[in-house]
Amino acid sequence: MTDYTYPSVYLAYLMFFILAAGAVYFFVRSVKDGYLGSDSEEPKYRMFDDEIHDDETLPTGAGASGRNE
Repeated sequence: MTDYTYPSVYLAYLMFFILAAGAVYFFVRSVKDGYLGSDSEEPKYRMFDDEIHDDETLPTGAGASGRNE
């Protein structure tokens, strides 16, 4: 009779290590790219400012989508 406990345990640890290494890799990469820095919310506010300026240029009676409904 053969004991298959060790291969399954090693496989489980290997899968856990691969997933943990991937999470650490993407976390470090996102910190390097500035997604988690002090200016991480800047694109959101820039987008909101663009929407406000776009609404000011729409013709009268047009909705936010730019179509008259």
